[in-house]
Amino acid sequence: MAQTASNMLPLGTKAKSFNLKDTVSNEMVTLESAKGVHGTVIMFICNHCPYVTHVNAELVKLAKTYKSKGINFIAISSNDVENYPQDAPDKMAQHAINEGYIFPYLFDQTQEVAKAYQAACTPDLFVFDRDLELTYRGQLDDSRPGNNIPVTGSDLRHALDCIIDNKENNRIQKPSMGCNIKWKK
Repeated sequence: MAQTASNMLPLGTKAKSFNLKDTVSNEMVTLESAKGVHGTVIMFICNHCPYVTHVNAELVKLAKTYKSKGINFIAISSNDVENYPQDAPDKMAQHAINEGYIFPYLFDQTQEVAKAYQAACTPDLFVFDRDLELTYRGQLDDSRPGNNIPVTGSDLRHALDCIIDNKENNRIQKPSMGCNIKWKK
């Protein structure tokens, strides 16, 4: 697994529109249709990355906690499925069901959405406010596979609480680390 850091898109960047198929419902989902009233978390993830499997349960827990507070989560997989068939849409759907995802798990077949967000790794997390302006990008917390630090979601949780409390997030934002997105050749 090649450890890759997120690109740290500039704060204030407007969320890019998309129209992608949800692998569970088979319906098309747009940013506008899936965004939250107070904020939106866009996560670039995949089925097989050990960094994502390490934090999956916490992502689901956070999504359940913050949905009632007007924050919606959206997961996107942009991996090349020809070379990484374990990330194909049918496997994504089964993975979402097995993991208990309460958020759409979208397939970015052209990889254009990942490029628009400058996503680099899985997981790569982006938090947008009610106006779809970027307020946080980076890691879930300091935990990584094998470092024996518990998964708490503390960095993402703080960013979401700042949106809900209408406060500026003054904490240092650390890049996410994970497997590189599997780009098509």
